Amino acid sequence: MSAVFSPPPAALPTDKELVLKVIPMPADTNSNGDIFGGWVMAQVDLAGSVLPARYVQGRMATVAVNEFVFKQPVRVGDILSFFSSITRVGNTSVTVQVEVFAERFSDQGRYVKVTEARLTYVAIDEQGRPRPVPRHSAQDA
Repeated sequence: MSAVFSPPPAALPTDKELVLKVIPMPADTNSNGDIFGGWVMAQVDLAGSVLPARYVQGRMATVAVNEFVFKQPVRVGDILSFFSSITRVGNTSVTVQVEVFAERFSDQGRYVKVTEARLTYVAIDEQGRPRPVPRHSAQDA
C-alpha cells in the first residue's frame, strides 16, 4: 500500500496582493483528470497583468515567462487564490511574481501552494512598439 503525499498547509503571503480568485471546472482538465497546466498558465498571465496595468496605464503585452513552477496538481473544484507583487519596474517593462494557492474543495480553510511564476510585461503603443512606463505611475500605484 502506498502513502498519498499531502503537503503541509501553506500560509498565505502577506507581502503580495490578492489579484484573482477562480474555481477550475471539469472542462479544464487534462487526460489525468487534473487541471490542464495551460489553463493554469493562462490564469497566471491574467493575474500577473493586474498590478503592471496600474504602472503601464495603457496597452501592454506579456513578453516573458521568466520562471514557471508547478508544485502540486490543481483539481476540479479547488478555490485558487492568485497573489502578485511587482519585483521590477524598468524603462518599458514591469516584472511580477505570482504565487497560486489552492484551497482544496474537500479541505477548505487550508491552503497549498500549487504554482509560482515570474512574468514580464512591456508597455506598448498603438502600433505594438515598446513605450516608456510612465514614471509618475509608480507613486500612484
